[in-house]
This record gives sequence, structure tokens and C-alpha cells, in this order.
Amino acid sequence: MTGGGDEAFIAAVKPLVDAMGGEMVPPDEAGTDDVVLSWEGAGVVAVRLPQLADSLDHILAALERGKGMPLANLDRRAKQEIVRSLEARGAFAVRHGVETVASALGVSRFTVYNYLNREKGS
Repeated sequence: MTGGGDEAFIAAVKPLVDAMGGEMVPPDEAGTDDVVLSWEGAGVVAVRLPQLADSLDHILAALERGKGMPLANLDRRAKQEIVRSLEARGAFAVRHGVETVASALGVSRFTVYNYLNREKGS
């Protein structure tokens, strides 16, 4: 990545890149699917976005860190809130999203579908 005053820009975008599970690479190493971020007309850093399935795993790991315990150890209400949050973020549009979430929560796919349907019926 470039030198000079670019460190402040990189430091500013790093939390966002980390939150989405991306990777920062030098702009000259950017691939066709990477996003080059420019500042004052020059490429400063490229962001390598994760695959959608990897993003879901990253989101689940972040939720687990935030809760301070395995998601499977949460009570039913907390699991329902997580399912609502994940649905709002598009987690169930990812192939095997329901199965991945069910496994992380320690419940069946049927239970995740029930949580989703319960929300729609409210």
C-alpha cells in the first residue's frame, strides 16, 4: 500500500473492511473482483471482498464474540433475535444459509424456519 498520509485513510477504512470479512491488499495487486479505494485521485488500498458464504461465517463468528459465548448456548429469545438480524442482513439468501445458521445456533433447520415464519406472522 502507498506511503505518506495514506495511513490515516487506511486506518479509517480498516474497521469496515474487518467487519465485512474483507482483506486489504496493495492496489497494484488488485484482482478484477477487488475494489480499489482512491483518495485524492490515487489508489490507496484495494479491498478483497469475501465470498458470500464466508461472510455468513464471519458474521456468525462476530455475533458469537459479541455475545461472549457460543450462540448455541443462548436462550430461545436471543436465538430468535439473531435469526431476525441475520434475515435483515440477507443471510438466508446465501446457499445453505439456513443450515449454517441452524448449526451455529444448535437448532434444527425446522426451528430456524419457525423463527422466520413466526416473525412474518407477527
